[in-house]
Amino acid sequence: MIEVKDLKKKYGSKEVLRGLTFSVPEGIVLGFLGQNGAGKSTTMNIITGYLSATDGEVTVGGFNVLEEPDQAKRLIGYLPEQPPLYMDMTVEEYLNFVYDLKQIRLDRKKHIEEICAQVGVDEVYKRLIANLSKGFKQRVGIVQALIGNPPVLILDEPTEGLDPKQRIEIRNLITELGKNHTVILSSHILSEIQEICERIIIIKDGMIAADDSTRHLTDPLRGCSDLLVQILGPAKEVRAALLKIAGISAAECLQETEPGVFEYSVTVREDADVRRELFEVLSRHGWPLMGLRSRKMSLEETFLRLTE
Repeated sequence: MIEVKDLKKKYGSKEVLRGLTFSVPEGIVLGFLGQNGAGKSTTMNIITGYLSATDGEVTVGGFNVLEEPDQAKRLIGYLPEQPPLYMDMTVEEYLNFVYDLKQIRLDRKKHIEEICAQVGVDEVYKRLIANLSKGFKQRVGIVQALIGNPPVLILDEPTEGLDPKQRIEIRNLITELGKNHTVILSSHILSEIQEICERIIIIKDGMIAADDSTRHLTDPLRGCSDLLVQILGPAKEVRAALLKIAGISAAECLQETEPGVFEYSVTVREDADVRRELFEVLSRHGWPLMGLRSRKMSLEETFLRLTE
């Protein structure tokens, strides 16, 4: 659905994008992450045609954004970080204005009513936008992106500034929209990205630092993996024995989970399998193994490892 090839962008001598290449197939929700200034918004603005690239190519649905902008833009619904709302209009006036601006040929009344009901703004349809809460303003921004039923949605920080309840509502809405649209979602709330998105691209300094499924990016077997091990035995002696096992680079006693049983965070080097030796060491000392599980990394931990 979206193809980005060797995308570059310069502002004077500052190179913001340095050869981004990725594709987004139809029907997935893609998380787009990066530190402030990494080039996220610039990339999304180029995809939507708001900005031109210094070099490279972007196609949406087979249409080149630079050479065939009208055809490409008809396939995209865009919600920038600051929703493009007119505060002196009612929701009804604004959405009809957007409908005319996009030159939509669907049944006006039916189309707008259906989207408003789907996004949950029908109850404020007659109200002035300036008087709406932040959450409803974000919803109206999403409605304007959906007018015309574009197959691609690009949402830049759609939950920014919302309270926890509003964030949950918008998150659930995006999940629902992802069933029928290709969605690119940028957010600083990484737990949302981890919950909503099936694939994630992380960019650093204008280049791709990671491009993988959410599951693989938070897989504890990437790089060093952490194990949480519960062992019945003297904490200091157990920790010292763990550190002597080949493949274990670190061991930290976290807490006493029950009388005499301590939980340890154990870091295992990449590609090392310590289970057999761990069992032998504990058996030799007569320390029962009470629990063993992988500690899955959060997306925040993965993000920090890749961008710092």
